Amino acid sequence: MASPASSPTRLLYDVRVRAVLYQVVAVALVVGVGFYLFGNVSRKLAEQNIATGFAYLDRPAGFVISQSFIAYDSGNSYARALLVGIFNTIWVSVFAVVLSTTMGLIVGIARLSRNPMLSLLALLYVEALRNVPLLLYLFLWYALIIGVFPPVREAWQPLPEVFLSNGGLIVPSLRWSGAHSAVLAAAIAGVVMAFVVAGVFRRRRMESGRSQTVWPFVLAALLAPPLLAVLIAQPDFVVNWPERGRFRITGGVQVTPEFTALLVGLGLSASAGIAEIVRAGILSVGRGQWEASRSVGLRDRQTMRLVVLPQALRVIVPPLTSSYLSTFKNSSLAIAIGYPDLVMVSNTTMNQTGQAIEGIAIFMLVYLTMSIAISLFMNWYNARVALVER
Repeated sequence: MASPASSPTRLLYDVRVRAVLYQVVAVALVVGVGFYLFGNVSRKLAEQNIATGFAYLDRPAGFVISQSFIAYDSGNSYARALLVGIFNTIWVSVFAVVLSTTMGLIVGIARLSRNPMLSLLALLYVEALRNVPLLLYLFLWYALIIGVFPPVREAWQPLPEVFLSNGGLIVPSLRWSGAHSAVLAAAIAGVVMAFVVAGVFRRRRMESGRSQTVWPFVLAALLAPPLLAVLIAQPDFVVNWPERGRFRITGGVQVTPEFTALLVGLGLSASAGIAEIVRAGILSVGRGQWEASRSVGLRDRQTMRLVVLPQALRVIVPPLTSSYLSTFKNSSLAIAIGYPDLVMVSNTTMNQTGQAIEGIAIFMLVYLTMSIAISLFMNWYNARVALVER
């Protein structure tokens, strides 16, 4: 005979048991609805003789993509075309995050300036960018680029071998090869090693209280991997020079108006929100920190860099994560100005193959994966900068 303490009725009144039970029931319902919808869609598609599955990814795409950060031509597969769209989305999002963070930090600090004119200009910047839809700004920047600059045949040449027109900016480039990729990977490894070395010396200084010259070791860690890669891979540094033709400019690397408009629109729009995040983080640090820093002889610029901003990060980083996620997801508006991001390439693929469900599933999975990756990285960084209570 079961004891009253272990009876099923008694367990239902346990808060922990009910919490787990509710979650199991919720997951079971979601999975059940998902299986029902999947079965229903599969049955309807089969009735209409519409092909399903991802076998179409191996077929030739047959369409041109105006800008690609990896090698691509119309004879490549749909899978390669989608990969181009993914890289285009990631690159413009990364550049937009860098631009928005830099501008947001500058404007956020300017909002707290004692100079009333500088503070007012920063306020106008924030209000103008936060209260206008991003899509309108994308149209604005794109129209300005197309309308201000001359056609390709009359391209400006501000510097030798540099051409600027409504077709974009064309500059000389290296003829890329696998050896250059190896050097680039080594340079990235050098940056990581430099941060690691700097962190090791910082911990030693905090533990021992003794200062030590660090920069030679950091510089060696930074330069050693790429120099070693250059000696081993021996890349050929051959420049691909732009050449003006009768109707177009060949050679070099082109930064298209669509990429520029999207980058500027995403970066500046996000920077307004980041400026307010930075301002709130700085204001969260008590005035006593400023007074204590001035009492030991630190200037305001040193106080901001060494005392205030490190403490403000614990307030800045969580909402900054949300801003980065929004920037990455807002890049899907690129389709409005013709930039070939993941959504635009997926739409072209779906129009040609008729397999919309698979296409939507692919770019939903990509956005979900990238969003989770950004969240994990920012949560890790937040844990590192958080104040530890003792």
